[in-house]
Amino acid sequence: MPTASRRSFRRLAATVLASSFLLVGALSLKPCRAEAEPVALTFDDLPVMSINDDADYQRTTMARLIKGLHRHHYPAFGFAIGGDVESGPDHLGERLLNEWMEAGFPVGNHTWSHNSLNKTPVETYIADTARADALLRGLMRPHGQTPQWFRHPYLDTGATLEDKHRFEGWLKAHGYRVAPVTMENSDWEFSPAYDQALKTGDLAKAEAVRRAYVRYTASVVTWYRAAGLQLLGRRPAYVFLLHACRLNADSIDDLARIFRENGLKPVSLAKAMRDPVYRRSDDWADADGDEWLTRWAHLAHKKLDWDKFPDPPSDISDESDRLDPNE
Repeated sequence: MPTASRRSFRRLAATVLASSFLLVGALSLKPCRAEAEPVALTFDDLPVMSINDDADYQRTTMARLIKGLHRHHYPAFGFAIGGDVESGPDHLGERLLNEWMEAGFPVGNHTWSHNSLNKTPVETYIADTARADALLRGLMRPHGQTPQWFRHPYLDTGATLEDKHRFEGWLKAHGYRVAPVTMENSDWEFSPAYDQALKTGDLAKAEAVRRAYVRYTASVVTWYRAAGLQLLGRRPAYVFLLHACRLNADSIDDLARIFRENGLKPVSLAKAMRDPVYRRSDDWADADGDEWLTRWAHLAHKKLDWDKFPDPPSDISDESDRLDPNE
């Protein structure tokens, strides 16, 4: 190679090398974003949980809930109460459940009567669940679905291990898995006050309840993320218990903001359940309907920091008890 050409080549090589160092340096200075933590959004008490049995109110609730989930491209899973699906004028419950499935969301079994296994003879409870199973299988078949997941009402999995094992044996024999809960926000306490305010046209009161609910949700999400890290040494894929109510339908955008601020990414229930933590035993006769972080902590002889767990506002709880005393 001629001398002039070698000098040109060396200058070019030096320029390329310097540019490469600058590029690598720039990349190394760029902050690394932590990977988002998975959370499955599960909605209990389908078709709609409400103290307002007006058909238009329930249709609007389902439509807004579906639209909000689609707007944020969120997967979601719904657990249906068989008796509520069958009730309502003009097959309202069935039509609302079909809307949910047509929107691309799967369905699981939440019993027929929404009774507590802790307070119901296990054979009666099995018959109640089987009744819901028969109804759901028929409704789900045209959507290419079969019921594969079961959620215990009140998270009551049996006051004795004998009852717990007996019922779980029935579930396994019929192709079900239990859907655990590792995050919840007591939306059922806020929902009656919100429904009532909308029913009476008190929009200012409704918005005040909704804002209190959003603030509370933000605080409990922070607590659960810390509790998971405290118990497991890492944050698991969470399974979030919500309800199919107008409050959540009208708060989806705020819930999405809370998820973003906490680095949570909604995923399918099936994907969240691939986390190995859900292979841990929950073999505990739990009389209180506790979520699974508490169950695992009990079995591991560890304590979670419940002193820092926020309580719902007392006025909200009092109103919930007055409006919906059966919950």
